[in-house]
Parts: sequence; structure tokens; C-alpha cells
Amino acid sequence: DGNGRTLTPGFIDMHYHLSLASVKVRDMAGSNAPDMDYIGIQAGMEAERVLRRGFTSLRDVGGASWGAKLAADRDEIAGPRIWPSLRAISQFGGHGDANPRYMKPREFGGPENNLERLGYSRIVNGVDDVLVAARENLKNGASQIKMHLAGGVGTEFDPIDGRQFTMDEIKAAVEVAEGFGTYVAAHVYTVDGTKQAIEAGIKSIEHGNLINEEIAKMMAEKGVWLSPQVVVYLTFSPDLGPVRLAKGAMVREGLDNMFKLAKKYNLKMVFGTDVVVNPEAAADQNREFVERAKWFTPAEILNQATANGGELLQLSGDRNPYPGKIGVIEEGALADILLINGNPLQDISILTKPDENLALIMKDGKIYNNTIK
Repeated sequence: DGNGRTLTPGFIDMHYHLSLASVKVRDMAGSNAPDMDYIGIQAGMEAERVLRRGFTSLRDVGGASWGAKLAADRDEIAGPRIWPSLRAISQFGGHGDANPRYMKPREFGGPENNLERLGYSRIVNGVDDVLVAARENLKNGASQIKMHLAGGVGTEFDPIDGRQFTMDEIKAAVEVAEGFGTYVAAHVYTVDGTKQAIEAGIKSIEHGNLINEEIAKMMAEKGVWLSPQVVVYLTFSPDLGPVRLAKGAMVREGLDNMFKLAKKYNLKMVFGTDVVVNPEAAADQNREFVERAKWFTPAEILNQATANGGELLQLSGDRNPYPGKIGVIEEGALADILLINGNPLQDISILTKPDENLALIMKDGKIYNNTIK
């Protein structure tokens, strides 16, 4: 007896980095720099916190999430279902390259990249490298491929406006993914970069903050998914420094126009948060529900965080680690269910207090939290 509570499917975060969400920026270098043991422990602890916030599923779009996924699947930890991308495919000087400016690429005798060392990215140059990186991820259990096609906020030397892979390189990853029955998701912000991604066969645009009307129309016509985020652009750590903070401000300014275009063209859209190296912001994951209310109704936001995410997850096809309907409440669907104190259709802010308002959390038919009296 739910006793008047609201029942929903478990929430789905479609853009998360489990292994780096709770690592602090200042700990990424020097004597406190993490090793893979620490990263794995952090991922496992974060998985448990994510589930307690009501997210019974997440798509990890870059990072060492396999250990946490395996432990959650074996019920050794309380964690969500995880669709792993494993190493994001990036390039020298791109968003997956966090080495100092003077570091040479491997091809010129340079060292292993720091983000590669942590299992976040694979730095590649050329079609052959892309093929190997994509195949490596799929061999290791990736359910989809993630590529960085433009610069990002979290790294210093990669301009937001630059296109950072050639068309042949992108198509190589798409062809490998399609051959395995899955798809490629692309980190990209700009008009040129997003157009290149769509023309190459990318199925999911991660971010997309700076698109224009032409691109929105193209996405609608091609059925390309938009995977945007809000909170990450409101919670940058000062430790990022002036260059990265300036890039963050630039892409944050595009949010309003992007969401208005997405509504105008009825783009297929999911829910995600993308918080990295910021434990406080990760703990506030559910704030994303409230911040989206500037553009969407509570019902639209809940659809983005449930049924829409479940539909996009199906694009993993043969590589889907959890076959079955997800993100819906119906007979035969995966039994991921929440009971909520109150009605989020009337006040979605109640979701920002999961400890108080998520009375029941069920994943795969097993109850992980139950405060129903």
C-alpha cells in the first residue's frame, strides 16, 4: 500500500562519470594523485550514493566504471545498473588530454596521459588508432562508444570551438560500433562540431549547448538524441582556474537557446548531470530536476529521467547489458521502482531531498530503501 505516495520508474542519469564524480580537482596531481585502486573504491562508493538518490540506472560516458558495475550486478554493493562507455576516445590536445602543455604525444616519445592512467580516456591520432580504441572498449564490455569531438571545460588546452577529429576518424568509430550492434555518443558543443557528428552517424549529442536552428532541425529530421545537462554549468569548482572557468561561462550562456530550440523542434531528450571532480555537486545530483524547470514542466522532466532514457539505452542493442524494457511501469518491464512522499508533478523540488522523500527504492525487484510505515 503506497498510502497516497507517487510511484515512478527508477531515475536514469544518462551522462555520469562514476569514477571521477567524487575526486577533488586538487587531488588530481602531486602527492595525493589517485591510483586505480583509489579510483575503483571511489566508483563503488559513488554507485551506492547514486542509488540512494533514486537513480537505479546510469550511462557512464567515460571512466573506470567496470568494477562498480560488476559489483552492483553481483549485488556485492548497492548500486545502479550501469551502461559503461569505459575509455572516452579523445585525441592529443583534446578534451581527454589533461597533461601539461609541454608534454609530447606518445608518437614523439611522450608519457602516458594522466587521464588515460585513470581509465578515463584513450588518446588516439588517426583512423587506425580510433579503430583499435573502439575495439578495445567493446572487447572490455562497453555498451556504447563515447568520443570527444570538441573541447571541454574540464581540460585547459582544447578550445570549445575546434573540431577535434576528422570525418574519417569519426566514421571509423561509428562503423566499429555499428558492427557490434551499438552506437557512438559524442561530446560536442558547437554548430560545426554537431553537424559533423550527425553527418558521421553519431546517435547521441552530449551537451550541444551552442547549437543553432539549423542543427536542431537536422537533429529532429535524423532522430538524433540530445543529452544535455544544467547543474554542471552552475557548480564549477574555483580550482578549475580562470581559463577553464571562462570556457564554462561560454557554454553556460548557450543553455537557454539550446533548450528553446529543443522544445521548438521536439528533440528527443534525456536527463543527465555530468558532474566530475566535484564531490559537493555530485551529492546534489537531484538538483538537476529543479534547474530544468526553467524550461520544462515537471512531467516533461520526469519523462526525460525515465522513459526517454530507457528508450535511448535500447540503442546499445546487442551490447545492452540489461535486456528488457526500462524506465516505464508496466508488466514485463525491469522492476526499477520508486515511491515518493508527495507529488513531484506538483512540486518537483521534493526530489532534491531523496533521504526524506524517496520512501521506497527498488531495483530489479529488490528493495534497497523502505521507510513506509
